[in-house]
Amino acid sequence: MTENLEKAAALVEAVLYLEGEPVDEGTICRISGLDRETVNAALEKLSERCKGADSGLEINRIGGGVFIAPKQEYWENLKERYGKKNEVKISRAAMETLSIIAYSQPATRAEIEAIRGVSADNMIRLLLEKELIREVGKKDIPGRPVQYGTTKEFLKIFRINSIADLPKLSEGELDRFELEVERG
Repeated sequence: MTENLEKAAALVEAVLYLEGEPVDEGTICRISGLDRETVNAALEKLSERCKGADSGLEINRIGGGVFIAPKQEYWENLKERYGKKNEVKISRAAMETLSIIAYSQPATRAEIEAIRGVSADNMIRLLLEKELIREVGKKDIPGRPVQYGTTKEFLKIFRINSIADLPKLSEGELDRFELEVERG
């Protein structure tokens, strides 16, 4: 069994390497021909192997997908050569807009502008171009304005598995964002 798990882990590792983007377990099963239980065991084995000091990689989960990435501790050495591919530079205004969307999604342009106090047209356009946000629907009010939410690319860049993993806002920050969140 151990030898079979080693081979399964090697196959799953190869799939993750070749995919390059987050891929869900079901897709790994289809590509590898392995059942879900074996894929999950292989991912666990890979994750444990990567935790060792002799590995420069780690297994990450983002938005329901799994991918291989360099360990965060080595990024300082790697970012000069490889950082441009993965680095998304956005202005403070764009980051503020992105934060509003992330914490209050789905959010309409008018809701974003009410919080920011300025037009959000350019920032929304920029965030859409960078694929950090997307249209997620239309609000059921007159005019049916577009609602925006974050993308898997957002999760990947910020290295979080889901929106639930965002840092929690303090009372003051909740007031600043004017979020209608039940405070428990």
